[in-house]
Amino acid sequence: MKAQTLEKDVKKVAVEFGLKDGNAIVRSNITSESFKKGGAYFGYIRPEEASSGVYYDVSFVIFPQEEGRSCIVAIVVGSAGFQRDYDLVSTPSLRRLYKRLTTADGSYFFKNDFTNIESAIPELRKALKGDLADLEEAVKLYGKCILAASVIDLTSECGFPIISAWLAQYAQLRGWGDATQRENQKQAINRLIGTQSPVDIERDIRDLLRFKRFVVLQGAPGTGKTYNALKVSQDYQETHLIQFHAETSYTDFVGGIRPVLYSDQLKYEAYDGKLVEAIKAADKVSETGGRVLLIIDEINRANLANVLGPVFFLFETHVGERSTPLQVGTLSLSKLPDNLDVIATMNTADRSLAVVDFALRRRFAWYTIRPQAIVPKVGQTFHKDLFREFCDIFERYASDEELNLQPGPSYFLTDAEQNKQLMKMRLIYELMPLIKEYLAEGLLQKAADSFAHLFYTEAGVYLYE
Repeated sequence: MKAQTLEKDVKKVAVEFGLKDGNAIVRSNITSESFKKGGAYFGYIRPEEASSGVYYDVSFVIFPQEEGRSCIVAIVVGSAGFQRDYDLVSTPSLRRLYKRLTTADGSYFFKNDFTNIESAIPELRKALKGDLADLEEAVKLYGKCILAASVIDLTSECGFPIISAWLAQYAQLRGWGDATQRENQKQAINRLIGTQSPVDIERDIRDLLRFKRFVVLQGAPGTGKTYNALKVSQDYQETHLIQFHAETSYTDFVGGIRPVLYSDQLKYEAYDGKLVEAIKAADKVSETGGRVLLIIDEINRANLANVLGPVFFLFETHVGERSTPLQVGTLSLSKLPDNLDVIATMNTADRSLAVVDFALRRRFAWYTIRPQAIVPKVGQTFHKDLFREFCDIFERYASDEELNLQPGPSYFLTDAEQNKQLMKMRLIYELMPLIKEYLAEGLLQKAADSFAHLFYTEAGVYLYE
């Protein structure tokens, strides 16, 4: 495709999204001379900028081939740096908005820090080989200013839709368009997002168990950690579950001795904890090919060094039997049974809990369950619009660490009957206290006004009463 044809097609879409005189400056540098020198581009910059020369702030830019099948679509900072957009790029929102537009068959490159215009994305230049070598010249010239980019195959079915979605996101960012044009922007974004398959959490957990056998599911409240562990447990012949808490001890988990209360004389007997019970169950079903699952709920609520003790060394998947057996309750073991798997869950929102040490982390696979929309069962309602509003606030304001606090979809699931009233009560008596606790701990401070507006408009209550 010729660069001039691509520019014409992109501008047509931009007009559908609300481009007009007064809300953007159109820049175009795709003459034959510019391709010879390198650095050909076209795009849209803030309306306050000049029509030529250096410019400030965030822009939408396409680096085309003079005549070819590929281009680079990018979010770029003008070579003059920041003037009005520093606050925009200093929060994670812009990076997250564009990261959500990635597709499995695309080629994407992002700076971790969008305020950084001192260094380029090295992986982007490495990707521009062979038929893409002419695009490397533009990246050499403007690479430090490129915040996010995607290498587009214009012959691909998803090629131009990716460009449209990236442009629509820029149009939303700049507030282009009337109601109809804003709907066009939304549809372009949703069409691309709609091609993304939801994360199959159950499948991922099963795959990890086959690979590692010991898995920790971590995530915020309501993301479905225990729910998914119990769903996966249906694959097993037998399941054992223990919930850790501050008073959980080694004897609860592994085993110990206790007095025999019904005896005339003081006697003690050995008893098994949940781990030994699961080990014995695994040995029992091994001859028939059965498998046993041990679920440790809220693993980081206990003092893990005290609870696990020396058995922690048995959580190895590829070392075989140890030369020296270990006493585990009433058993002497050199390894855990091959047909015993373990799933632990960990609440990432509870910051008061014990930190898991690196030695234990090495022995488990760690799987983070992020909040995502769910399909309700018959008789239930999933309040997807409200869930999406919460997601938008977290995406816009939360730091990477604070993303671990986002309430999961179960908070937005109610019985279908009187679902509006039930959701209102959940907002007032469950979600608002949770958010207030976050704010009181100094978290999500930039999101306070957005949360206050949401609770007032959706439930008629004030966050700061």
